[in-house]
Amino acid sequence: MRLKSAIWVAAYLRRCQSEGVFGAVRRRGAEEAGAVFVKIALLDGNAILYTPAPQSAYDDSRPVERVFAASPPQPVEERKIEERLVKEISFDPDVWIVEIEDKAGRHFLDLVKT
Repeated sequence: MRLKSAIWVAAYLRRCQSEGVFGAVRRRGAEEAGAVFVKIALLDGNAILYTPAPQSAYDDSRPVERVFAASPPQPVEERKIEERLVKEISFDPDVWIVEIEDKAGRHFLDLVKT
């Protein structure tokens, strides 16, 4: 069993706050199992979007943890991230969107191993 999305998001925001990084829920999704997208605003007009990793990226020894992938892997204009999020919402209205503001781009997420 995987941790409910609402609980995971609350814990993630606490982790960010404990590091002195501001974060907020921009969109609440399905409490139980909504996909979580994390936007890191770099405060210079650019951002990085972390999306749920595909199922094929999960390790059998750690099947319950949430794993993310940067999409795209480098910072882009925030406008492009916002356009992508609009598409994601139209495809899946149950998604969560969490926004973090950090000039250094710290995210505190478990990332897909490449």
